[in-house]
Amino acid sequence: MRVTPEWYADRLKGRALPAPPKKSKFGAILTTCDNIKFQSKKEAAYYRELKIRMAVGEVKFFLMQVPFLLSAGHKHLLDFMVIKTDGSIEYVEVKGRDLPMGKMKRRMVEEEYGICITIV
Repeated sequence: MRVTPEWYADRLKGRALPAPPKKSKFGAILTTCDNIKFQSKKEAAYYRELKIRMAVGEVKFFLMQVPFLLSAGHKHLLDFMVIKTDGSIEYVEVKGRDLPMGKMKRRMVEEEYGICITIV
């Protein structure tokens, strides 16, 4: 059986066609995990890794998309802030491609807040 546009429209019965997925600027594929949308497969994989580390007891909890306000009104969203069971805090940025603008903003956050951001 061949599916024609007319046959498909008849099956939808007035409902709109689903929108095609929006393509990412750098080819990252939007991924959903635990009903959370992630900007890339790599970010979703790191989230799953953190959940495992929590179950094992290495990580107490973690925050996602942590905003850091910079001077001159700029803002940088950090992918993960991980609080370990020993009380230490790890700041993590998941990157497929590390572009100059991201490096600059990351350096600004590190200087203004006195933290060290790990790239995964």
